[in-house]
Amino acid sequence: MTTRNLDSIFRPQSVALIGASNTEKSVGNVIARNLLAGGFSGPVMPVNPRYTAVAGMLAYPDIASLPIAPDLAVICTPPATVPGLVADAAAKGARGAIIITAGFGAGARQAILDAARPHLLRIIGPNCLGVISTNAGLNASFAQANAQAGNIALVAQSGAILTTVLDWAGARGIGFSKLVSLGDMMDVDFGDVIDYLATDTDTRAILLYVEAVTQPRKFLSAARAAARIKPVIAIKAGRYRASAQAALSHTGALAGADSVYGAAFRRAGILRVMTLAEMFDALESLATMQTSVGDRLAILTNGGGIGVLATDALLDHGGVMAELSDETRAKLDAVLPKTWSHGNPVDIIGDAPPERYAAALEILLAAEEADCVLVLNCPTAIASSADAARAVIATAAAKKRPVLTGWLGSETAQSARTLFNAAGLPAYETPDQAVRGFMHLVRYRRAQEALREVPPSWPDDFTADPATARAIVKAALAAGETWLSPLRLAKFLECYAIPAPRIAFAPDAAAAGRTAQSFGGTVALKIVSPDVVHKSDAGGVVLGLRGGDDVRAAADIMAGRVSRAVPGARIEGFLVQEFISRPGAHELIMGMSVDPTFGPVLLFGQGGTAVEVIADRALALPPLNLPLARATIERTRVYKQLLGYRDRPRADLDQVALTFVKLSQLVCDHDEIIELDINPLLADEKGVMALDVRIRLAAVSGERGHRLAIRPYPKELETTVEIAGLGRALLRPIMPEDAEAIVRLSTKITPEDVRLRFFTPWRSLPPGQLARLTQIDYEREMAFVLLAPDGGDILGVVRLSADPDNVSAEYAALVRSDLKGHGLGRMLMKHLIAYARHRGLHEIFGQVLSENTLMLALCRELGFHIETEPGAPGVVRATLKL
Repeated sequence: MTTRNLDSIFRPQSVALIGASNTEKSVGNVIARNLLAGGFSGPVMPVNPRYTAVAGMLAYPDIASLPIAPDLAVICTPPATVPGLVADAAAKGARGAIIITAGFGAGARQAILDAARPHLLRIIGPNCLGVISTNAGLNASFAQANAQAGNIALVAQSGAILTTVLDWAGARGIGFSKLVSLGDMMDVDFGDVIDYLATDTDTRAILLYVEAVTQPRKFLSAARAAARIKPVIAIKAGRYRASAQAALSHTGALAGADSVYGAAFRRAGILRVMTLAEMFDALESLATMQTSVGDRLAILTNGGGIGVLATDALLDHGGVMAELSDETRAKLDAVLPKTWSHGNPVDIIGDAPPERYAAALEILLAAEEADCVLVLNCPTAIASSADAARAVIATAAAKKRPVLTGWLGSETAQSARTLFNAAGLPAYETPDQAVRGFMHLVRYRRAQEALREVPPSWPDDFTADPATARAIVKAALAAGETWLSPLRLAKFLECYAIPAPRIAFAPDAAAAGRTAQSFGGTVALKIVSPDVVHKSDAGGVVLGLRGGDDVRAAADIMAGRVSRAVPGARIEGFLVQEFISRPGAHELIMGMSVDPTFGPVLLFGQGGTAVEVIADRALALPPLNLPLARATIERTRVYKQLLGYRDRPRADLDQVALTFVKLSQLVCDHDEIIELDINPLLADEKGVMALDVRIRLAAVSGERGHRLAIRPYPKELETTVEIAGLGRALLRPIMPEDAEAIVRLSTKITPEDVRLRFFTPWRSLPPGQLARLTQIDYEREMAFVLLAPDGGDILGVVRLSADPDNVSAEYAALVRSDLKGHGLGRMLMKHLIAYARHRGLHEIFGQVLSENTLMLALCRELGFHIETEPGAPGVVRATLKL
C-alpha cells in the first residue's frame, strides 16, 4: 500500500490536459472547461498539436514543449498513444496521471506501468471519469457538474454512480471533499485512496462503490485503519453473480461471494449499504450529523400513522425506542393537548402549530433517555409545514443535540426540506429513510465499539500442537490423500483439542465387528470411500449399533446399499465410531472454504442434513479471537436456541466460541486445507462434540499464510532471549489477548516514566487506547513484548508504526520502571531495528522529551541522529537511517 505522490493527483500545483480539444462535448473539451470552472488556481496547460488554444488557454503541441513540469497529467487520447504519453509525462516531471481512455490490452497496460514506475508516477484509471478535489479547486473529470465543497469523499469504480450521486447531492446542497473514479485500477486502487483519505483533514467520512476488490489484504488493512478514524460506508454491486465453480461441500455451497464481501466489510469496520437509496440516506446523515449516536430514538410526529411506520422501521433495522421517563411525560403533559399519545412516538396531534413542535422538541432534546430525536410532519390544511420546520430549526440550533427530520409529501414539504438543508439538518422524505439514516450512525458507533473490544486471555488449559498437525498433513499429502483420512483426521483434531468421538478403521465387515466389540457400548458405522462425499445421502451411515454381530451384518448391507447409490464407488472399508448420545443437543455446522478474492472464509450456523435448506449461517474471516467468534455466532438464528428455551438448557456458548476460534487457528496454520466441514457439531450444556468432520487438502507453495486476507499472528517472529539476572524469556509480537498483561504493565510504570513516554500523565489506560495498543494490523505495524521467564507478565514493549509507503516508521518503547538497569530497553530497541531493516524501511524515528536523558543516551548509542522538533518546544526528534 502506498500514498506516495497521491498529493500530485489530489492537490496538484499544475495540470497538463493531454488530448484537450475545442470540439464541443468531446471528452477533451468537457474536461478543459471543468478545469476552468472548478476554480483551479494553478496553470492548466492543454496539449494538442492541432490547436494553438483550447477553451481560451494557450495550447502546446507536445509534452516536451510545456514551460514547466506538471504535477498532474490528465490523458484522454486514443489507447495506442497513451503508453508513450505516460513515458513523456513522467520524463517531464509529472508525478500523477489520470487516464480517462479505455480499451487497453494486457501488453499496453504493462507498457504504461513500465513507463510510470521508474519515475514513481501514480496512475488513476484507465477507463475512468476522473477526479474532483474541491479543496484544491480541481475538477479533472468529464462529470456533468462540479461538486460543492464538503467533508465527504466518494470513491467509485463506476463513473455512472459517481455522476448520479453528484447530481443527487447537488440538489440537496451536500458537498464533497473528493470524488474519485478509479476505473480499472491499473495502479492506484481502493487501498491507496482509502489510506490517503484516512489522514485527509478535509474528509470526515468515506463512501465506497465497490464492484471488485483486487488486493484484499491491502484493502482490508487500509479500510480498518481508516474506520478507526472516520466512517467508511460501502455499497457492493454484483451481489447475485453466480459462482464460477460448483461447491464440493456444504460450506462451499453456502459461502457465496456476496456474503464473503459482507464478512470482509464487517471485519474491517466498514458499514455496508445495499442500494443507492441507502447510500443517499447515509450521505444525508453523515453530511450533517455527528458520527457517534446512541441507540435510543425518540419520535415526534403530528400524525399517529407515520409515527407507527417509523417505529416499525426502527425495530426492523435493530434500533431501540427511547422509553420516556415519568419526568419527561409530565413535562410533555404540561405543553401538549390531553389527547397526545402519552408515549413514544410522541404524537402531538394533526393540528400542531409551530409552537407545539418547538415546546415538545425542547423537552425531548433535554431528556436523558433519548439519544436522538426524529421529527416527522405530514401536511395538513390547519398548520403550515414550513412554519413547523422553522420552529424545529430554531429549537435544534439552541440545544445542539442530534435531530433528524422527515417531512412527508412533495409540493408542500419541499420548501421545508430546503430550509432543513440550509440549516444543516438531515431532511428525509419518508419515515423509513429517516430511520435508515439514523441507523447508519448507530451502526458506525457499534462498529467502533467492536473495533475497541478487548478479547479475554486464552484459556490456560488450551495449547495447540501445530507441529504435529503439520506432520499429519504432510504424511497425508505424501500418501496422495485428497481428503484427510479418518484416522489421521482424529489425530489432527487432537492437536487443536477439538472434542470428537473415538474412532477406528476396519478394512472389512468382520474387522468392523471385532472393533465394535472392543469399544463396548453403542457405536456408529460409516462407509469409507473417496467417491462418497455425503455419507448419509448414499446410505453410508448407520447409528445405534450394539455388539460385533450387529455391526458385521450392518457393514455387509451398507456396502451393497452404497454401491447401488453411487455406482463405481471405491469402498475402502468402514469406520467404527463411538456413538455419542446427547439427547436435546443442538446440531451446528462449522466450516471453511476458500473464496477466490478473500481466501479462507469461516462459516458457522445450524447444522444437520438440511443445512442448505435451512440456510442459517454467518461468515467470518480468519484469524478470529473470542469476541469475533461470539459476534459471528450471534448473527445466526440458531444462536437464540443455544440460549435455552422451555425445557432445553442453555448450551455452553463459551465452548462453542472457543471451538470456532480453534477452527480459525488451524486454518491459519495450514495453507494445505482448502475445504473443511464439521457437521454436525453437537452443542449442549456439557460442551461440544464434533461428530462428522471432513478436511480436503491440496499441496501449496509460497509464504505460509499468504492466502489470508488478514495477516495472522506472525509466529515466525518469536524468539527467546537471555536477560541478565532474570533468565531466558520469550520475545514475541503482541497479541490482542495481551490486553490484561498490558494493564498490569501500566501499573508498574511510575507516573514520571509515564509522563516521559506519553508526554502527559495518566492513571489507567482507557479501553479504546488499550485495544489500539494490542489489536494491531501486522501488515502495517508491529509491536514486540518481552515476557517474564514464567510467561506471565510483560516486562517491556516496543512498537513500530510504518507509513503506507513503508519508507518511514515511528517507534515507541516502554519498560517496567523497577527493571531499569537490566538492559531491557537496549535489547528491545536492537530487536526492533533489526526487524525494521528486514522489513525494508528506510528510517525509523521517535519523538522524545528533551529531558528524557536516558532514552536520548540510548538513541545516541544506537546511532540515532538527534535534532529539535520544529513547533514542539521541549521535544526532540531521534532518527535512525537504515
